[in-house]
Amino acid sequence: MKIIIINGPNLNLLGKRETDIYGSSTFQSFFDELKLKFPSIELSYYQSNIEGELIDKLHEVGYSYDGVVLNAAAYTHTSVGIADAVAGIETPVVEVHISNTYSRESFRHTSFLAPNAKGVIIGFGLQSYELALSSFL
Repeated sequence: MKIIIINGPNLNLLGKRETDIYGSSTFQSFFDELKLKFPSIELSYYQSNIEGELIDKLHEVGYSYDGVVLNAAAYTHTSVGIADAVAGIETPVVEVHISNTYSRESFRHTSFLAPNAKGVIIGFGLQSYELALSSFL
């Protein structure tokens, strides 16, 4: 089974940025733990702060991977382009968020991605990624 985790803008700052919301762990160290927890999954990771690069990556993997775990971060609430990319690919996508977006600013309560996602996991910290990976097993 081949699954990719795709992270959007500012998630490269995990462990440094707003640790009261996002925690003190870097994503790379967490990703290394995920690979150990899910040895049956060929797991890869991609992060970009650039909307078009995220769309290109979805197009690249959207017909050959078994799953995508997507944290589009702020683009979740603004990007029709990423939503269209999720709708346009065959690979199922699970939308994840580290924080509970419904407990934050009202503009974060709307996801353009959710209508085309296999599921949405919100607010369980980094464990949101583990739950998303488990949904593919």
